[in-house]
Amino acid sequence: MNTPEITVVIPVYNEEDGLQVLFDRLYPALDQLGPSYEIIFVNDGSRDRSAAILREQYQRRPDVTRAILLAANAGQHMAIMAAFENARGQIIVTLDADLQNPPEEIGKLISKMREGYDYVGSIRRQRRDNLFRNWASKAMNRLRERTTRIRITDQGNMLRAYSRSVVNAINSCREVSTFIPALAYTFARNPTEVVVEHEERALGESKYSLYSLIRLNFDLMTAFSLVPLQWFSMLGIVVSMGSAALFVLLIVRRILLGPEAEGLFTLFALAFFLIGLALFGIGLLGEYVGRVYLQVRHRPRYLIEAVLEQQE
Repeated sequence: MNTPEITVVIPVYNEEDGLQVLFDRLYPALDQLGPSYEIIFVNDGSRDRSAAILREQYQRRPDVTRAILLAANAGQHMAIMAAFENARGQIIVTLDADLQNPPEEIGKLISKMREGYDYVGSIRRQRRDNLFRNWASKAMNRLRERTTRIRITDQGNMLRAYSRSVVNAINSCREVSTFIPALAYTFARNPTEVVVEHEERALGESKYSLYSLIRLNFDLMTAFSLVPLQWFSMLGIVVSMGSAALFVLLIVRRILLGPEAEGLFTLFALAFFLIGLALFGIGLLGEYVGRVYLQVRHRPRYLIEAVLEQQE
């Protein structure tokens, strides 16, 4: 197989209902661009017929289609890493399988890459998500930017283009848990962003629950910054100084006004607050220790069951 100019990477997890619609739009959109391309689908341990559908699509278009079948669910970003390590193109584009990012928008990113940028992110023009999800996403974006100094306007949008040099740098990392857009941003010398259209999910349901989104953002902040630990250390100093000041105040009050009979529930509330603060700090520290534990075990990040591709 000749080396293509463009590689499109699409992780797939339980998307059997929408895959045919994706095929019907993706291939014509790439054919119209002109340059040679390949599409790498990564089945991330789907429990439905997604793997079988990908096999059928590979048989229809073996010249431009490749499929990596993972033995178990490894998560979206690890699925993308599996594709990055097998991608041949000079420009690598990631795209979700749910069609919320139209495949027709890929051309915008390719044009921007040809202007000399090595990493092109995308910003959804008008998000088709509910109000709570939009608000939560903006809030987490601001918090993430303050803690990691990584400036990604729309971190939840996976329609992004990467140069070969950036992907090579990503492949050199052996992290067991990461956030690919942020990792790419740290390696890019000339990043930029473009505005793209956004559509409602064609078929199926979102694979990201509220818990998953919170977990993803927590992973992002702890993977790229020590600021949460530093913030907690500063908070501990402030609470300690406040506690010392309160102790002095109580001693002075006892000397001037005598012993205090009331205030028991206030002390309970203060004790519960400090206990909660301590538990939160232990959990935050445990998060960092847990990441170290996962890393030092050196277990494989994903297991490949099969690779469907046309041999030279």
